[in-house]
Amino acid sequence: MSALITPELVALDQNLGGAPATVIRHLAELVVGAGRATEIDGLYADALAREAKTSTGIPGGLAIPHCRSSAVTEPTLAVARLSQPVDFGSADGPADLIFMIAAPEGADQDHLKILSKLARSLMKSDFTTALRAAKTPEEIVTLVTDIVAPVTATAGAHSGPAAARATAAPTGAGTEGTPATGARRLVAVTACPTGIAHTYMAADALVAAAKEMGIDLQVETQGSAGATPLAASVINAADAVIFAVDVDVRDKARFAGKPVIQAPVKRGIDEPKKMIQEALAAVDNPNARRVSGGGAAASDSVTENEHLGQKVKRALLTGVSYMIPFVAGGGLLIALGFLLGGYKITEVADTVVLQNSLWNLPEGGMLIYLGAVLFKIGALSMGFLVPALAGYIAYGIADRPGIAPGFVAGAVSGFMGAGFLGGIVGGLLAGVAAAYIGSFKVPSWLRSLMPVVIIPLLASIFASGLMFLVLGGPIAWLTVALSDWLNGMTGASVIILGLILGLMMAFDLGGPVNKVAYSFAVAGLGAATLANQAPWQIMAAVMAAGMVPPLAMALATVLDRKLFSPVERENGKAAWLLGASFISEGAIPFAAADPLRVIPASMLGAATTGALTMAWGVTSKAPHGGMFVFFAIDNFLLFALAIIIGTVISAIAVIVLKRYVRKAPTAENAELANTTLVTA
Repeated sequence: MSALITPELVALDQNLGGAPATVIRHLAELVVGAGRATEIDGLYADALAREAKTSTGIPGGLAIPHCRSSAVTEPTLAVARLSQPVDFGSADGPADLIFMIAAPEGADQDHLKILSKLARSLMKSDFTTALRAAKTPEEIVTLVTDIVAPVTATAGAHSGPAAARATAAPTGAGTEGTPATGARRLVAVTACPTGIAHTYMAADALVAAAKEMGIDLQVETQGSAGATPLAASVINAADAVIFAVDVDVRDKARFAGKPVIQAPVKRGIDEPKKMIQEALAAVDNPNARRVSGGGAAASDSVTENEHLGQKVKRALLTGVSYMIPFVAGGGLLIALGFLLGGYKITEVADTVVLQNSLWNLPEGGMLIYLGAVLFKIGALSMGFLVPALAGYIAYGIADRPGIAPGFVAGAVSGFMGAGFLGGIVGGLLAGVAAAYIGSFKVPSWLRSLMPVVIIPLLASIFASGLMFLVLGGPIAWLTVALSDWLNGMTGASVIILGLILGLMMAFDLGGPVNKVAYSFAVAGLGAATLANQAPWQIMAAVMAAGMVPPLAMALATVLDRKLFSPVERENGKAAWLLGASFISEGAIPFAAADPLRVIPASMLGAATTGALTMAWGVTSKAPHGGMFVFFAIDNFLLFALAIIIGTVISAIAVIVLKRYVRKAPTAENAELANTTLVTA
C-alpha cells in the first residue's frame, strides 16, 4: 500500500480562516497538490456536502472532515494544526487539530480499515497530545504511520475496525462475550453515511463509557470496512439496544422486542454515557420504545417528536429517494434509445429486440437495433417507478417487512391505472399495515416467520385488497383527470405552472418545499409518452429552475467580488459545477450568510427560468444531471438560454439588494454564517 500521509500533506500552525469551508478547501488543495486527487472543486464539494449532513467536530479540539469522492485517486490523510481554532460543531468548542480523510469511491477494504483505525485512534488522548507537541510535518507522519502500521501488517485482523465489536466488560468479567455475573447487558449498532470515521469512533466511545460504568456492551459497526454481525446469542441476552446511526440499521429485525434508544451517530461520540444511561432506564420502563417484530422501531427516538405530517413526509421522501435510480437510469436509457433509433423506435422496439440480434440486424442496421435495446431496457426500468415508490414508502414506515406488500400495492396501482398517486396511497397503506402487524406480541417460535411470511402476506392482502376493492378506481379516475388537465394546459396556465415550480425550487434550496416540487416532477415521468409530454416539460422546468440559484451566486461573486467575503468567493467557484450539475444546495452557503436577500433574488431568477422553459415547450427525459444530460433534453439551446436568463436576473438582483437594501455584511460576519451552516 502507498503511504497514507506524507509531509506535504501536513500544514502546521497556520491560520486557515474562520470557517470550516476554508479549512476544508485548503486541505483539498494539499491533497490535489500531492497528486492524490484530480480536482480541487470536486473533492471540496464532496467533503463540504458530507459536512453539511453531520458536523465532524468531536470533543477534544478535533475535527475529522471526510468523504468518498470520485476525484480521489488513492486513500489519503491531510492534517492541519491551526493557530486559530475553527468551530466544526463540537459541543466543547472549536477545533485546532483537523484531519481530512479522503477515500476513493471504490476504496478497497484494507485501505478503509487503515483509515478507520486512524479515526478511532484520535479518541486516545496520548495520541492527540503527541500530535500537538510535534515540531515538524515529518513527526506527524511518523506518529500516524506508527498508529496504522499494525493494520497495514495484518489488515483484516482483530486490530482492524471489526474490533469495534468488542465487549466493554466490568472488572472481573471473563473473556469477550462473557460478562460479569449480574451485569447489565447492552448491544449497540453504529453507522454513519460514509462509514469511515464516525462509525468506529462512536463504537469506541460507547465501549469506553460502558467499561467505566461497569456495563457489558457489545457494538456492531456497520461501516465501509465491513461489518461482523453480533451473534444471535449476544443479542438475545441483551437487555436493551442502542442505535447510534445516521442511516438505516441493517437487519434491524434481529433486535425485535428489545427496548431501543436511537440517536445520530455523533451523539454516540459526544454523549456515550447519556445514551447508555437512557438505555438502562429503558430496560426498567415497560412503556419504553421497542424494536418491533417488523424490524423497525415502533417509534424511533429520532422521530419521537414528529407529528403525523412529518412522519408521512419522511416516508414519502424515502420512497422517492429509492425510486430515483430506477427513473434516472430508465429515463437516460430511453433518451439514448431515441438518440440512436429515432422517436419512432417506440413503435418497433418490442419486435426488434425479440426478432433480431447482433447477427441478424433489422432494417436500419446497428443503430436501430441498439436504440431498440436501450429503449426497452429503459422502459422496463421505468416500469418499476410506481412499485418502487410504493415499496420504499412502506419501507420508510415498517422497515424491510414493508417492502414486499408495498411493491405489490404499487403493482396493483399500475395495473389499475392509478399511477404514482395510487402508488403513494398503496405504499402508505402497506407500510402502516406492516408496522401494525409487526407490533403484535407473538410466541418465540413464530417470531422468525413474522417478517418473511406473516407480515408480507397479511399486509399485502390488506393494502392491495383495498386498492382493488375500494380505492384503485377513484384514484385512477383522478390520475386520468390530472393527466388530461396537464395535457390541456396552454398559454398562460403553462407559464404559471412553471413559475410556481421555479419559486418552490429556490425557496429552501434542497429543503422540504424544494423536494416537493422535485418529487412531483420525478413521480410524473412514468406517465410520459410522445403523445403526453407534459411530465417531461415539468421535469425540464424543475431541473432548470433548480440550477439557477448556485449559478447565480457564482456569477454574482465574479461580477462584484467586493460584496462577498473570501469564504463566499471560494464557495462561488464550487457553485459553478454544483449549479451545472443541478445541485441546488450549492447556494446554501450564500443563503445562510444573507437569507433575506439571497433567497428572494434566487426565487426571482428561478421563477423566470421555470416559466420560460414551460412557455418554450422544453422537455427533459432525465430527472437529474443538469447540463451533463444534454442528450436527454429537447430544445437544449432554449433550455440553456432559460437558465442563463434566470441566472443573470438572480445575480443582478442579489447584487442590487446587497448594495442598496442595507449595508453589505462584513467578511467576519459572512464567515460566521457559513460556519453556522456547515455545523448545523
